[in-house]
This record gives sequence, structure tokens and C-alpha cells, in this order.
Amino acid sequence: MTDTLRLSKRMTELGLCSRREADEFIEMGLVRVDGEVVDVLGSRVRPDQQIELTRQAMAMQADRVTILLNKPVGYAAGLSENGEWPAWMLIKPETRSASDHSGYAFLKKHLNQLAPAGKLDVDSSGLLVLTQDGRIARKLIADAADFEQEYLVGLDGEVSEAALARLAAGVTVDDELLKLARVSRQSDRQLRVLLRDSHKRQIRRMADAVGLRVTEVRRIRVGRIALGDLAQGQWRYLRPEERF
Repeated sequence: MTDTLRLSKRMTELGLCSRREADEFIEMGLVRVDGEVVDVLGSRVRPDQQIELTRQAMAMQADRVTILLNKPVGYAAGLSENGEWPAWMLIKPETRSASDHSGYAFLKKHLNQLAPAGKLDVDSSGLLVLTQDGRIARKLIADAADFEQEYLVGLDGEVSEAALARLAAGVTVDDELLKLARVSRQSDRQLRVLLRDSHKRQIRRMADAVGLRVTEVRRIRVGRIALGDLAQGQWRYLRPEERF
């Protein structure tokens, strides 16, 4: 007998939507399995069955936005742990970048269920992706290793060749081997770091392990999307043609 799995899980595997969106669409009767509407949560399907969203579900997805924010230090990317302001509070008409040519009109509903697609520490700055679209959230979180992230790292002091070589080779911290996709010297006191599937505070932990003191971590790119000329504290919409 062919193994079955939850419909919502299978929808996520197929990249149709996030798990949360899958449950929402199922409850609304907006999912078809082999041409038949399925509206019962917990329904199971075989891997060979055809699953599709209705036009209404696809229209709902098309109406969901993704926002790119140049997060300042001191703001929490997601839920606050120590009383910091959440980054989404910076999303308002007066902080929208003048260079936003997406064509979107700002609507209050664009803040509903807006969630960070990936981590960015409170004491780090730069490109933060906030999205209502479960497909984008899944790509940047569940498939994070497929998307290179680029950082500029400021240091309190010059970087020796030995320290740079250790960072390039990987560093064991707390019995965990941490590796960078690439590291290079940007200037005497700044590194350019490329990461895939980063661990919590990875750059700072690795720098500390080789005797370097970090003064700034700024993310300037996620996948193919760069921070560009987006000023600190400002934001813009991801344009429909842009892809991570």
C-alpha cells in the first residue's frame, strides 16, 4: 500500500504555499485533489495524486506582499525578546523609500501577518525580508542553504592573515563546526562574508573564536536581492518580477 501524508504537508513540499496557508486554503475549500475539493483539515493524500489551488486561492496569494527593509540596530526581526521594538513597526508611509517603483499603493492590510523570512540579530543591521507570502517564507527559511547571504563586517582592529585563514577554514565553537561560504578582506578593518544556512550569531561567534572584535554586522544581499541604495530605516516592496 502506498504511504500517504497530510495534504497540507504535501502542498508545502510541492511549493504551493506555506503550511499555515495550506490549512487556511483547505478550510476555505480552495484546494482540489484529483479535481475534487477537499475542505477537511488533516486529510491525507498519496504522493501521486494531483493537487491544485483554485483561482481564488491563487488570487489571494497574488495579493500578498513582500517588503524589503533596511533594519537599523536595536530592532527585533521577529518577536521581541528583551523589549526591543519589532522591525515591522518601521513599515509606514513616511519611511517608504522614494526609489520604490513597484507600483504598489501602501495599504494597512499589508501589515497583516507580515513575518520575517529569516533571521537578523537585534544588534545587526541591513536587509530584512518581511513577507505575507508563505511561498517566499518557505524558500528563505526551509531552503535557506540555497540562498547565499552577503554581509559586511566591521572590526575593532586589523585582520591578520592567520585569522583570515582560520575563518576561511571554519571554526569550531561550542563543539560545533561553523563554516563560511566565503570570506575576504574588504579593507583593513572590514570583512566581506558570504553565508549559506547561517547559525545564530555565527559571524560574531566565529570572529570571537579567532580573536577578532566585531563592531558591525550589516547584511547587504539575500540571494539575488541586494540592499542597494535603500537608506537605513527605509523600506520598499519587492517588485513582481524580482526573484530571490
